[in-house]
Amino acid sequence: MSLPRRRRRLPDEVRSAAVRAVLCLAFTLVGVVVATLASYAGSWLMTPALLAMGLGVFGTMWCLLEILISRQVAAQRMRGPNSAYPMAGSRAAPEPLAARPLPRPGGAPQQPYQQRQSYGPGQPRRGVPTR
Repeated sequence: MSLPRRRRRLPDEVRSAAVRAVLCLAFTLVGVVVATLASYAGSWLMTPALLAMGLGVFGTMWCLLEILISRQVAAQRMRGPNSAYPMAGSRAAPEPLAARPLPRPGGAPQQPYQQRQSYGPGQPRRGVPTR
């Protein structure tokens, strides 16, 4: 007899999308019931209920697409792009403290690049002839 596999917990964005989809579906079903009862009674509530039902159908489809997209994004985050290994997209381990560069003596900050000189509207650029 095989043991049942435990299902992994869904990522937070997928669970929140699923909750929104269930709420939107419930809103749509309430609109269907109200529209049906209002049509039997010949009430004026049928028009707003039909509008709510139409919005609910649109919202439910939107939420279902959101579930599909968020599941794909979460799966790609777990597996990494174009990789067969499960943790290929995860962060690299932090480098040890000994491998990090030490601060320069005197406390002068390191300049990784030179900043370009910005010219204001009244300042001429070097090498550009002015008329």
